[in-house]
Amino acid sequence: MLSLIAPDAGRLLISEPFMLDPNFKRSVLLLTEYGDEGAMGFVLNHESEFLLGDLLPDIQYSEFPVYVGGPVGNDTLHFIHCVPDKIEGGIELADGIYWGGDFEAVKELVSNYGLTAGEIRFFMGYSGWVAGQLDAEIGSDAWIVTDKYTPEILFTHEEQTLWKDVVKSLGQRYAHIANFPENPELN
Repeated sequence: MLSLIAPDAGRLLISEPFMLDPNFKRSVLLLTEYGDEGAMGFVLNHESEFLLGDLLPDIQYSEFPVYVGGPVGNDTLHFIHCVPDKIEGGIELADGIYWGGDFEAVKELVSNYGLTAGEIRFFMGYSGWVAGQLDAEIGSDAWIVTDKYTPEILFTHEEQTLWKDVVKSLGQRYAHIANFPENPELN
């Protein structure tokens, strides 16, 4: 079994290197919910073609990228942030990382240049698992679970290298996985 720790809200899921599902290929997800009823999270490294202004044209200065949080509920908008002093009402997922909060405050902050891309990340849709589904996928080595990361990596890291860098940060046991080719037939 690749994963040594259990999934929980605030932990990262790292897809195995040869996952074929295009929704999760070489993905890093932040879990926002995990329990007996199932799990939910957001893909951190799949930037969409949309900017926030494309989805909310009434907000000024809305050049923030929007990420594809997953294949479920693509008509919903979610956000994570690291500024609870600016955005109240968020749920703390891990030290310094919050999910949701006062969206009216977010719109005001965006319009008044009160937020930077290094403080907030927006998602179209989310990833979801029914009860037992994520555990079964982890048991079949589809995901590695980790709690070894800093908030900075979620908000300021390059999407193209996030998967590889998070895998390397897990240590020697996993470092070789980061260099696997995306297509094993090319090996």
